[in-house]
Amino acid sequence: MLSSHHRLLLSKMVHLAPDLGLPPNFRSRLCNDFPDKFKTVETSYGRALELVSWDSNLAKPLPPPAFRSPDLIVDRPLKFKQVRLRKGLNIKRRHQNFLLKFEEMPEVCPYRNPVDAFAKVSLEAEKRSCSVVREVLGMMIEKSTLIDHLTHFRKEFGLPNKLRAMIIRHPELFYVSLKGQRHSVFLVEGFGEKGELLEKDEILLLRNKWRDLVRESKRMRRERRKGKDDKYIGGFSHIAENNEDDSDDDYDVENFDIDNFKDGYDDGFEEIFEDLSFEGEDDDYGSLLAQNMNGEFWTAGHFPIQNGLEEAQVQPW
Repeated sequence: MLSSHHRLLLSKMVHLAPDLGLPPNFRSRLCNDFPDKFKTVETSYGRALELVSWDSNLAKPLPPPAFRSPDLIVDRPLKFKQVRLRKGLNIKRRHQNFLLKFEEMPEVCPYRNPVDAFAKVSLEAEKRSCSVVREVLGMMIEKSTLIDHLTHFRKEFGLPNKLRAMIIRHPELFYVSLKGQRHSVFLVEGFGEKGELLEKDEILLLRNKWRDLVRESKRMRRERRKGKDDKYIGGFSHIAENNEDDSDDDYDVENFDIDNFKDGYDDGFEEIFEDLSFEGEDDDYGSLLAQNMNGEFWTAGHFPIQNGLEEAQVQPW
């Protein structure tokens, strides 16, 4: 009923189906269960869901958001108009004047005013776009959805190209969460002052119960795993204590006897240098060491030349 041609592509409705509470097989169930309301048609962009009958009782927009009047000592209207925003939200004076002017404009019914009824860049067109976004968020189970999901319906709903900027420009109607890489938009009038959802759908209650069960199962697995870890740690500490008690008896460093160590670990290399002799004429290595012991490091002597040549005199350095 909000779209320009009273039809929506099924490929685009898949993005909003979980937020609307539709079942996974809604593409085949809607036309079969409600043939007097919906039908599927072929378009150049794919299969679309088209509205068959128009129910005037459903073509009623949401009432203007009712803001709570401030606690005044004297019950009389304020001298100056103020923009009613959430607690802790401050805006600039220029932006505040724009919102006051926007609030004074008459309401635009998105069901009765088509997309081409206003100029694209005008306050009336922005008033209608805000009304469309309000209607869509009011149909959601949690009164919120991703801005990326709404951008798929810019052409069908007549929304501006800079949809995110328009939503952020109206903090009195919408709240944009910047958590994560994808921004979510919430309907301000659907939540209380403490952030609780005022009207909870039956499907939302079932989802909350399901999430509680999932959290409980995770908690049980975490406690079971923690119990096993404590059991292993206790077993390891008991083994470590036993090892400490035994180590005092087996390894006494103060009473360690090296003689017993030698007797028990004889590897045969203890007398390896006892047979070395530096005496004898045939032992060149022994004679060289003997010369070094006498302080003769550089000497002039005869060096034998092979291949039948006579011995040559080697000059000292």
